[in-house]
Amino acid sequence: MSDDTRENTEVEAPTSREQEEASELPPPTELEQAQAEAVKLKDMLVRTSADFDNFRKRTRREVDDARRGGREELLKEILPVFDNLERAIQSAQKATDVKAVSDGLGMILKQFDATLARVGITRVPTVGVMFDPSMHEAIQQLETDEHPPGTVVAEVQPGYVSGEKLVRAAMVVVAKPRTKEDPGASA
Repeated sequence: MSDDTRENTEVEAPTSREQEEASELPPPTELEQAQAEAVKLKDMLVRTSADFDNFRKRTRREVDDARRGGREELLKEILPVFDNLERAIQSAQKATDVKAVSDGLGMILKQFDATLARVGITRVPTVGVMFDPSMHEAIQQLETDEHPPGTVVAEVQPGYVSGEKLVRAAMVVVAKPRTKEDPGASA
């Protein structure tokens, strides 16, 4: 074969436009490749940052909506108790029978306790149980031989728990042993 024939057979028509353009351009240098990769990574970072910001805003909105919905559900549960309390006050103003008013208020208190239980809020056990600093707040100690030391003997203000979380500690009076009086001190 002659050189002319060899050149004609070696040079083939490009199969695509990209191959033709690629053959005209020199291959990218390492610096150009790194710069192209940096641009690509920066674009990915900007997109990821925007996606995360949108996720954070959406999550905050969802949490706020859930809180609002929870408050509304609780309010729907508690409103009947307040309605009955208003009726009791109106009746008490006209009533002559104190026992009937007292019984009505007792029924409203039971309704309120039942409503709290339905929404998962329960009273902290107090009188007769051992003092628990994670549930009780001791506001007074009472010297007594009638109860073991450290036992709650009176509840001043009830405490409440929602599930496992303490909402408010119960204010209580705790028993402590009587101090032995010194017989020589009275002389």
